[in-house]
Amino acid sequence: MFWVLFLLSAWAVAGLACLRLCLAAVRAAAVAPRPVARDHALTLYEAAFLSGGPRRVADLTLVSMARQRRLLLAHTGWATVVDPCGRDDMERSVIGAIGPEGQSRIAPVRAAAATADAVRGLADRLVRAGLAVPDGGAGGIAAGVRRVRVAAATVCALGLVALALPLPTTEPRLLVALWFALPLALTLGCLAITRMEIHPYSRWASPAGQRLIGALVQRADGTADDRTFLTSVAVRGVHAIGEPDLRAAFAHREVYVDEYVEGHRGHRG
Repeated sequence: MFWVLFLLSAWAVAGLACLRLCLAAVRAAAVAPRPVARDHALTLYEAAFLSGGPRRVADLTLVSMARQRRLLLAHTGWATVVDPCGRDDMERSVIGAIGPEGQSRIAPVRAAAATADAVRGLADRLVRAGLAVPDGGAGGIAAGVRRVRVAAATVCALGLVALALPLPTTEPRLLVALWFALPLALTLGCLAITRMEIHPYSRWASPAGQRLIGALVQRADGTADDRTFLTSVAVRGVHAIGEPDLRAAFAHREVYVDEYVEGHRGHRG
């Protein structure tokens, strides 16, 4: 009967994940809808925030400045200022994050620019316009869906472990597998209902914001210019960059974040 402990764990994981997803959906539904301007045309910064949040805005600003040759992004992961005069608040945030020396690694610049006042102001404006979800809204649903998916995988893993254990002859393995199929059905059913009722669930954009993103992409697809390139970066992220040098520059960012964190831990130790 040792497998029962795994079954209880599977029920606990599945039940908790589904409960948190349901609570997130209830909280999102309780948020009063905000009026949305029908003729609102998204800027690239707004599209970047609605598609990927503050870090996407920082990425778009870096790429945009690099395309204009006002910022150099080396394939080694360093950013160098060429034109120290930012044309808007986002660019000034990036230049300020690079620092007075005019050169810095991309990872800390990206992190600092994503938390700048300019990005927070952009987020507040989008929320007031009904295009972005407030904290704890659809972002909670997206996180809840991820937790339920993890719970489903956990239930499968616990079931496999239980089936690998030696079982008494009075307890057929098919019956044990059927018991584990119940919490798995709960998680899969919860995911299916969420997809039918709430999908698409975005961490940042409201349904109105997602519609405007789709309209922006459709307008950009008909042209082949620099704005189309930046629209792809805003909506899809730096993975949409086709230029090898730029892709190499951003490929270093996570490595340098890890080095920065480990260096600070060692310093504190």
